[in-house]
Amino acid sequence: MNTALRITTFTAGLAAAFGLALGVGHATGTGPAAPEPAAAHAGHTGHDAGHDSGGEPAAADHLPGGLQVSERGYTLSVEHPFVTAGSPTDLRFRILDADGRPVTAYQQQHDKELHLIVAPRDLSTFQHLHPTLAADGTWSAPTAVPAAGEYRVLADFTPAGASEGLTLGADLHAAGDLRPTPLPDTGRTVTADGYTVTLGGDLTPGRSSHLTLTVSKDGSPVTDLQPYLGTYGHLVALRAGDLAYLHVHPDTTTPGPGIGFTTTAPSSGSYRLFLDFQHQGTVRTAAFTATTDAEAPAADHQH
Repeated sequence: MNTALRITTFTAGLAAAFGLALGVGHATGTGPAAPEPAAAHAGHTGHDAGHDSGGEPAAADHLPGGLQVSERGYTLSVEHPFVTAGSPTDLRFRILDADGRPVTAYQQQHDKELHLIVAPRDLSTFQHLHPTLAADGTWSAPTAVPAAGEYRVLADFTPAGASEGLTLGADLHAAGDLRPTPLPDTGRTVTADGYTVTLGGDLTPGRSSHLTLTVSKDGSPVTDLQPYLGTYGHLVALRAGDLAYLHVHPDTTTPGPGIGFTTTAPSSGSYRLFLDFQHQGTVRTAAFTATTDAEAPAADHQH
């Protein structure tokens, strides 16, 4: 069976093993060749494979980020997890420590103390928010979920004094007329607000992989991208099926047209890729989904 990966704009089941290659498939047209693999970004440890900190069982150490509401003594507590679709809401939450006290001090990561992702289970939309922190440890972010359904709230942060960051996830329930959206097929190239973004490179579960996303407009390469969150591009990957979270940043320093990323997929399956980039003072988002053949043979994951 063909194990090539197909690229779509926006589930596939998970394979229990981690050694299966997840290749970005051959789409109509030719995408840019992937650069030589570079070292993995070290700013977000714990998103791919965890490390034993003494407070969690070893069996949970390898889980991707965002699957647990509590991890390593920290808990994500959403104040009002029930909202109405289409209505503005002030999303409020706290990070609690092992004693149930709100955390009030954080390390800055990529220009922010906390990154917040809100996405529905069908991955049809994506919000990357930067909430504000009150003195009592309550975070708040004005938002509105566009449609009814079950959403995942993902908080990516590093407490003050911690040696590594973590990502916690909690459910958000939006009342209304529920109409889940399937993943539509495209190729390696998508458009975002008049820009064309092309994805090159392959993902390999359990192994460092390099991706290049190339930005152009009106047929010409964009070579003057502006920094966003301290880099020329920001990539978030969510695994379809459970919304496991992988947060990576570029390993290139030039302002376009290509933005290179090094990342590791925790397993085979489908991944929704969201690229945020800034040009002419506005942040745009380009979205892809990479899907592998669920019936391909897999190798045992080795720790």
